[in-house]
Amino acid sequence: MAKKIERLRLAQFGNLELLAKQVVEGFITGLHKSPFHGFSVEFAEHRLYNPGESTRNIDWRLYGRSEKLFTKKYEEETNLRCQLVIDNSSSMYFPQVGLSKFEYAVYAAASLVELLKRQRDAVGLSIFNEALELHTAAKSSLLHHRYLYSELEKHLLGYEEKNKKQTATIDALHAIAELTHKRSLVVIFSDLLDDPSQTAALFDALQHLKHNKHEVILFHVYHEAYEFAFQLEDRPYQLIDMESGERMLLRPGDVREKYQTAISNYFEEIKLRCLNNGIDFMPAPIEEGYDQVLLKYLLKRQQLY
Repeated sequence: MAKKIERLRLAQFGNLELLAKQVVEGFITGLHKSPFHGFSVEFAEHRLYNPGESTRNIDWRLYGRSEKLFTKKYEEETNLRCQLVIDNSSSMYFPQVGLSKFEYAVYAAASLVELLKRQRDAVGLSIFNEALELHTAAKSSLLHHRYLYSELEKHLLGYEEKNKKQTATIDALHAIAELTHKRSLVVIFSDLLDDPSQTAALFDALQHLKHNKHEVILFHVYHEAYEFAFQLEDRPYQLIDMESGERMLLRPGDVREKYQTAISNYFEEIKLRCLNNGIDFMPAPIEEGYDQVLLKYLLKRQQLY
């Protein structure tokens, strides 16, 4: 059913790229300046100081060691590099009626590709589940942008709901940190439904990205009514883990209060750790709409920069 809905939705626009353009046109009216900026300058090399030049860029520490005057040469970085990262594990295909978390993430990522394309910025794409399924380097060519749209569309329409794909977020983020060689803006879309006992290891992986001088934005994609409020009728249900296939019989009223407390505490810890580690955390409830959540974030980012 979800596939049919998405095919109909894409048919209205022809393809994912045209849909993204429509969304970004809506952003432009609300944005007064670019919310994304290049990373100004990067150190390139030393060169001998020439008498008469400004002394501003002299490396005085190097002078103390060598007693020779060298200046630091920098390379201007006018454009941004952005790596979009999408969790493609089976839990992201919830709910199976209407817009799923994965579809939400794909539409949001496609919109960012279009926005960055208009700035002539380089964009790469990484998709992971129990392994890193796809990783492309960030490029700014029109051909590359079209390739990204085709990959997003392929994953959007080509998945099989019966395939159980578990989450290996930690391994995937370490791999992306190793494969992304130049300083980038790393934007992650995930429901973060990992083993709570592995939270420290998750932040080790996120810190790996930060250590490599990447800026990290984490969009927490979730279904507010079902996954947080647990708004199910008070009758017996059989709940099925979409990644492992494990089944559980329960009545929601018997566990709702404890469940809400546990999941709230878990994500509050995630949010606090992000704050302490300099990671931009953005709640992304799918009921709110990816375009509205993105616009809210972009407007907030404009105010900060």
